[in-house]
Amino acid sequence: MATPKLSKLELQIMEKLWDRGESSIREIQDAFPEKGRPGYTTIQMTMSRMEVKKIVRRVKKVGNFHVFEALVSRDAAQQRLVDELLALFGGRTQLVMTHLVRSGKLRLEDVKEAQRELKKLQEKEKAE
Repeated sequence: MATPKLSKLELQIMEKLWDRGESSIREIQDAFPEKGRPGYTTIQMTMSRMEVKKIVRRVKKVGNFHVFEALVSRDAAQQRLVDELLALFGGRTQLVMTHLVRSGKLRLEDVKEAQRELKKLQEKEKAE
């Protein structure tokens, strides 16, 4: 199944779940910075939508609240975001890479890691 598209708030909630592990709505809310913190019912409603989208699930009930866990990995969500970004550039990775280089956000270690991944991909293709 493809990774569902995440809204900005859904992604922020997922970051809390990925960092903290299983959490209640109150624990997720408390993990947000006090300034600009979403309300409890906002997070509750968003979590409900995320359950329908199969992004999170309830794992247990403690007293009168539920504890949730992430069903989508951080890696899968990030890959989806990168794919969406590339789609905005017509799939042309060179435009994105050029911007990263010019902005100073692409480090030599990033390039070396990309080279290692390309080498793995080539070896995999040869083996098939």
